[in-house]
Amino acid sequence: MPEMRLYRALADIFVKEEVDVIFTLTGDGNMHWEASYSENEGVKSYHVRHEHCACAMASAFASATGKVGVASVTCGPGLTQIMTALATAAQARIPLLVFVGETPLHAAWYNQAIDQAPLVRGAGAHYISAHSMKQVVAQMREAFLIARTQRRPVVIGVPLDMQQQMIEFEAYRPSMELVPDTGPRVPHPDYVARAVERIRAAKRVVVIGGRGAKASGAAAACAKLAELCGGALSETLPVRGLFTGNPRSIGLAGGFAHRATREAFEASDLVIAVGASLAQHTSDSNKLFSPRDVILIDDQPPPLKHGQKTAEFVLAGDARLTVETLVAALEAAGGHPGGDWDVAAYVRRVCEERADETPYEVPAGTIDPRDVVACLDKELPKSWRYVNASGHCSYFSAHIHGVPAERFLTIREFGAIGNGLSYAIGMAATAPKERVVLFDGDGGLMMHAQELETLRRYGIKMLLCIFNDGAFGSEIHKLRADKLSDHGAIYGRSDLAAMARGFGLRGAVVTDLEQVPALIKEFESGDTAMILDFHVSDQVMSPVMRGGTQR
Repeated sequence: MPEMRLYRALADIFVKEEVDVIFTLTGDGNMHWEASYSENEGVKSYHVRHEHCACAMASAFASATGKVGVASVTCGPGLTQIMTALATAAQARIPLLVFVGETPLHAAWYNQAIDQAPLVRGAGAHYISAHSMKQVVAQMREAFLIARTQRRPVVIGVPLDMQQQMIEFEAYRPSMELVPDTGPRVPHPDYVARAVERIRAAKRVVVIGGRGAKASGAAAACAKLAELCGGALSETLPVRGLFTGNPRSIGLAGGFAHRATREAFEASDLVIAVGASLAQHTSDSNKLFSPRDVILIDDQPPPLKHGQKTAEFVLAGDARLTVETLVAALEAAGGHPGGDWDVAAYVRRVCEERADETPYEVPAGTIDPRDVVACLDKELPKSWRYVNASGHCSYFSAHIHGVPAERFLTIREFGAIGNGLSYAIGMAATAPKERVVLFDGDGGLMMHAQELETLRRYGIKMLLCIFNDGAFGSEIHKLRADKLSDHGAIYGRSDLAAMARGFGLRGAVVTDLEQVPALIKEFESGDTAMILDFHVSDQVMSPVMRGGTQR
């Protein structure tokens, strides 16, 4: 058995676990490990400017690829910096592994010492403190197993001095080989029969696809089920575009739903949710549909979500196989009488009408964000990869049509802004030769604007469409609704285009949408990332915000 430094053995483990991309900010606690990892052929390390961003980028990479995302930071302050990104990954159930250092085992005093485990566990992630040379290899395998099988972030801490010790490194068995092949779960025939009876009794059915539907490849089966029932197709925000191009697709479910989509849900008498967690976001806090009108199809159906029962009836099983079984059973029972509604009319409205038509006065020199989205929907290539950030602007950018789910990314759990640029870089790392477009607000961008330098350093050609209202959009609308001063949420429209140029990128301020076609051509013809700084009105409220501020 060859003898080597532990940090080198641990780096080899990541390669054997088929990790080919990592995101890191180097420090004493991880620099030897990262340097050893980077010596391997076919791997890529993205060195970033803030630890939070390394964790967020790895989260986006994992979400887009289905692989375990890997980030690395140093111990102490390096770890404390990632808490928001880590909590978001935990709530979004992202398979993530973070390699960190720990205080030296044999040091009498260490400047960056902190009890790391409670912080990580408090964020909802799993912590492994690797303090044994005999157990560290097994603990590393365990970390990958937990991340993969539980879809949960794992942080593993290895003390600095222990990383320098010599270890006899035997042949490593990757975690994938230990995952049992149980095969997909199929639904119980009695429950299928009950579901068929319920579906045949319904007149207006909506089939919603969620992340589980995408992961299992159930989109085609969902479309067949909707066709058989004369029903409509919808999808949750994380898999926006799952049914793109289908003539029964009425767009997003949830609080971001198009007004015509909302009317379709209000008219429905049965919702079949496939691989969706049925958070209150999906039902818009039961404004779209009630749990009593839902059949939930899921491999691991949650009994409660956001404090309420998810569905009146649950059909447990693999999403694709269960829907295919349901379709076959419906056909065997004589099919479905068919819907008594005009689904095509709702589809036409979603495609042709703006999602919201509430009138607002738009001050001179600014643009209605709804017009910005309509313009970008028309001008941007649908073959690009799209990333939606959080914040008030996220409602508007959600209404761009024609982008398939596999080319779209949003991670909105935990309600944190400031992640958009990191998520977009993580998405770009999945396909470095493809174009990525990010939709974010000025407040979110400014939180981690230092990563614009990361874009330049790695030559990532990305288009950043920034909705610049000179404020924290959600907060100003809430404060105004409560008749309080909004001064604490307003900071003016910074010149984001000039900021982009300062980082060696390109940028343009947009106050007239006629500029957009030429600017997109300019972006495509150049070599660097580019910011389009849209000066949008701070008077236009999204329907989500409008509903939330009504007293």
